[in-house]
Amino acid sequence: MNDIKTHGCHAATMGVGAVARRSGLSVSSLHFYEREGLIRSTRNSANHRMYSRATLRVLAVVKAGVEAGIPLAEIRRALGPALEGQPISRAHWDRIVAGWRADLQARIERLTVIRDRLTGCIGCGCLSLDCCAAVNPGDKAADIGPGAHAFRDCGAARDRLATQAAAD
Repeated sequence: MNDIKTHGCHAATMGVGAVARRSGLSVSSLHFYEREGLIRSTRNSANHRMYSRATLRVLAVVKAGVEAGIPLAEIRRALGPALEGQPISRAHWDRIVAGWRADLQARIERLTVIRDRLTGCIGCGCLSLDCCAAVNPGDKAADIGPGAHAFRDCGAARDRLATQAAAD
């Protein structure tokens, strides 16, 4: 649907339908983000919600953050002045990205470890795989504590188990 321009998309403010069409988000998502304090609206004389065009940039940042798994509270903190209606400058966007980059990289590394360890012994105590006897003999992982240890601390517990198993 390419009727955005006919719905005031180039005006200083946009109605909820125009913002939904332009941002690719549902009206109910816009209402949710407004309740969460991530965007703001004013009301026109007919009591319809109206959003500034800067809202589109905020929504793009929110959508990127949500897709990356960033919690809404962290997204709200990162947006800072944009939540008061100020446009997000290139410098502000660079600061947001820099703040998220290390967290995203750490999560990527952790997920990579988890993905790579899914097919082997994870130190859960089941002892059902052939490799469990080598990695977790006699369920030595129980001495470390509960849970699947291959996924804890990006596998630091699994490395301790392997070292312990080699020493035994």
